[in-house]
Amino acid sequence: MTESPNLLLTIDFNDPDLNDEENEEQVQNLQRELRELEGVETIEPVVDLNPPIRHKAIVSFLTGILMAEVNPANLKRLFTFLSDRLGNKAIKVKIKTPDGRELEVEVSSKEEFEYAIAQAEKFINKT
Repeated sequence: MTESPNLLLTIDFNDPDLNDEENEEQVQNLQRELRELEGVETIEPVVDLNPPIRHKAIVSFLTGILMAEVNPANLKRLFTFLSDRLGNKAIKVKIKTPDGRELEVEVSSKEEFEYAIAQAEKFINKT
């Protein structure tokens, strides 16, 4: 079995000014929009492996966190989309390459997104 050339991204954008229900609505809207973005192969909520005791749902998801599989050629497009959509909110993005390397960036402004895009592109082009 060959490894996928795609990057795995964890996108964490919990907004402390929103309650859990509002954060979940924001996650669902963002997930729907990202499904339409070229180069995003998959986008799913992250399963909570330790749900609260007496939690009645069969599966529980972590609030405000999405996992995406992205073609490296479209990473800049994804970051630009996130910058436009969530530009002045605190966002953490963890990028994992097919060879197992990881980069984590935290941004909270459009300027920081520009810097993060440059750092991410350097990181994924390193061999």
